[in-house]
Amino acid sequence: MRLVAAPTRCLRITSIYSTSRKFKRAYSQSRIAQPLPAAVMSSSSSNYANAAEDVPQAEAAWEWFNKMGAPKLWVAPMVDQSELPFRMLCRNHGSTAAYTPMLHARLFMEKECYRNEHFTTTAMDRPLLAQFCANDPDILLAAAKYVEAHVDGVDINLGCPQRIARKGKYGAFLMDHQELVESLVRKLATELDVPVTVKIRRYDDIERTIAYAAMLERAGASLLAIHGRTREQKKSVGPSACWETVKAVKKALRIPVLANGNIQTLHDVEPCLEYTGCDGVLSAESLLADPALFAPRRLLPGGEYTVNEGPKLLLEYIELCAKHPVHYRMIKGHAFKLLGPWLTEFIDLREQLNTGMKLGTDEENRMGIKELTEEVIKRIEATGREYPIPQISERKLAKMEAEAAKAAAIAEQEKEEKAVEELEGGPVLATAGAS
Repeated sequence: MRLVAAPTRCLRITSIYSTSRKFKRAYSQSRIAQPLPAAVMSSSSSNYANAAEDVPQAEAAWEWFNKMGAPKLWVAPMVDQSELPFRMLCRNHGSTAAYTPMLHARLFMEKECYRNEHFTTTAMDRPLLAQFCANDPDILLAAAKYVEAHVDGVDINLGCPQRIARKGKYGAFLMDHQELVESLVRKLATELDVPVTVKIRRYDDIERTIAYAAMLERAGASLLAIHGRTREQKKSVGPSACWETVKAVKKALRIPVLANGNIQTLHDVEPCLEYTGCDGVLSAESLLADPALFAPRRLLPGGEYTVNEGPKLLLEYIELCAKHPVHYRMIKGHAFKLLGPWLTEFIDLREQLNTGMKLGTDEENRMGIKELTEEVIKRIEATGREYPIPQISERKLAKMEAEAAKAAAIAEQEKEEKAVEELEGGPVLATAGAS
C-alpha cells in the first residue's frame, strides 16, 4: 500500500467519517450540504422495504454522502483499470468520485507486495471507495482495516460476474449465499470507522432483487450501487441494463443508491437519474474508451468525443503515471483502449504495442508507450483525416480483441490462483478461504 504525497499546496484530506467510534454522534450535530430525503426517518412510509428502525444508519449515510458533495459521476471499480492515475485522469475531466480496482481481500491482508501494487492514493483522490472481494468476514475486516483511514468508505464487490469470481466464490456468485453476504456487510458495518457500501447485480425478478437489496440495507450498508444487468449478462454490448429494476430498488431503500449500466455518454446521465431517481451513476467500459465522458464539454456542440482525442488523453494519462507509477500491464491496457481505433490502420504500431514493448522496467515501458503514442499523433496529423481507415477487417479485429480479453482473464485468474496457493502451501480451494 502506497500513499502518494500531494503537492505541498494541497492539504491532506482525511476520511469523511471520523476515525473515532463516536462518529455517529458527531455527525448528528454537523451541518449537511443538502436536506435529507423525505421520510428517511419515517416508519410510516409505504414506499420502503425496511422500517426506519431497521435502518438506523440511514440518517448518517445521507449526511456522509452529502458531506462528500453528493457526487453523481462515479468511476466504477475495474480490475487493473481504475488505478490511481486513471482515476485522476477521469477526475481531471468531470468525474466526481471513484472506486479503487477490486482488491482481493485475502491477498491484500497477507501480502505487502500486493498492497503496494494495487492500492495507492493521494490527498486529491477523493471521494474514494476501496472495493474488496471476499467470502470470509474476518479476512475482509482485516483487509479493510489497512485502508479505512485513507478512503471515504469500504465497498464489498457483490457484482463481479467473471469466471474468476465463480471459482473464488465471491462477487455476483455470492448471490447464492445470502447469509454469508449478510455476515460480510454486518461485520464491516459493526467494526469499521467508515461506512460500508455494496455493489450488486440484479436478479431476473424485480421483487427478488428488492428483497436482496433490502437485506443489505438492514445489514448496515450505507450506499448501494446496482448494475441493471444480471450475473449472466456480462458485457455492456449485450442486453441493455434494466433501469426499471434499478428504479424499483431506489424507491425501496432509505440509503443512497447509484445506477450502473447504459451510461455510454454524458447525455445518458440525466435521463438515467430522472427515470430511476438514483443519486448518481457509475461508468466503466465507456470511461475506458473516453476518460472525459463526464466532462461538461461533452454536452456542447462540437464537444463530442472523437477518435483523435484518445491519443491526447493517453499522453495525459502517461504523465500522471510518471507522478503515480503503476505496473506496465495497466498502462498497456489503457493504451489499447485509447489508441485502438487508429491501431486498426497503423497495424505495425499495434503489433509493436502488443509484443514489442518489453524494454525492461515499468518506467522504460512507460516511456516506450509515450513515444509510440506521439508517433500515432504524428501519423494522424499526416493523414489529415478525423477517422482511421482500418487495415484489419471488423471480424478479424473482433476475434483478436476477444482472444486478447480471454487471454488476459485467464492470466489474471492464474495469477490469483498462484498467489492464493502460495499462501495455503497447496492447491487452491475455491470454497475454503479463497476470496
